[in-house]
Amino acid sequence: MWSRVPFGDELRAELGVPREAKRLTSSPRSRVWRVELGGRPAVVKQAVEGADAEERYARELAGLRIAGRAGVGGVPVVPAVLGVDPAARVLVLEHLEHQRPSGDWIVAYARALARMHATAGPQDAGALPRWRGPDRADVDSFLALAETLGVSAPATLAEALGALVDRLAAAPGHALLHGDPCPGNDLHTPDGVRFIDFEQASLGSGLVELAYLRIGFPTCWCVTAAPDPLLHRAEAAYRDTWHELTGHALGQDLTDACTGWLLRGGALVPRAERDGTDHLARLPAEDWTWGTTTARRRLVHRLGVVGQLAASRSDLGELAALCAAFWEAALTRWPRLPPVLAERP
Repeated sequence: MWSRVPFGDELRAELGVPREAKRLTSSPRSRVWRVELGGRPAVVKQAVEGADAEERYARELAGLRIAGRAGVGGVPVVPAVLGVDPAARVLVLEHLEHQRPSGDWIVAYARALARMHATAGPQDAGALPRWRGPDRADVDSFLALAETLGVSAPATLAEALGALVDRLAAAPGHALLHGDPCPGNDLHTPDGVRFIDFEQASLGSGLVELAYLRIGFPTCWCVTAAPDPLLHRAEAAYRDTWHELTGHALGQDLTDACTGWLLRGGALVPRAERDGTDHLARLPAEDWTWGTTTARRRLVHRLGVVGQLAASRSDLGELAALCAAFWEAALTRWPRLPPVLAERP
């Protein structure tokens, strides 16, 4: 059924007849082919599966078009859009050759991430939905898990985390957020890093995706914890690039953004499994592997990151203490958990 490339008459009239089609690996939510068009490679992507296919297609197209501005007189951060067929939810994109990333790949990645974020602005309000973070139910699930592991939180911490959730929801900014800027969605090409798969694109504060470097790519199959010197280089590269392109300095503190990812139980499973299940509540009885690591290892890594960051904030001392106790309780209960990877596989 899916062997035939969905390439309608209008696309054929515009781009020619696709030849030498080859199916590529993709998520269940899309079908992707590599084809030849006029002797040059291209990629055909069709959004499928589920009631949200139309929304995912619209978000990806809008994200690609906004991000495509970076390539006008500058450094591209996405493949060029060669053609579209909205009725069939089809995109035809420039084909890019991915190369093995270097050992310090997150520095180039961070620069490209900042360039991508900077392509959007206030004029794009309404083109994409606003980013949505954790909510009060996530706070309750997180604190309930801590209690299950024997770590009680003062009532004032629940209030502080509720206020943190509100800050994230109200965070200003019109950055173009990718939604899943993970290893695999970044193509390292001879001309720099470019991003693909914008099905979850939104607008918001770039800090929530800059935080990926420190918290360990929370929505991704691949979790890494870069050494501090490399992490600091990458974060500085992002901030310098953002300032150069926008003229605005970015806030230094990533505590709220990283805490938001810690609270989200949905960030322990692939997107297709984020169905409202309380995945944090599953952890005492079971562990599961997604990509390079397990859910419990993800949790312990995030507790360590947030504990260190919160310790530097006078208003989050209770969170720092809870994370330290939670981290110790988790490793006492599950003593054989190794740290997450330091390098990208």
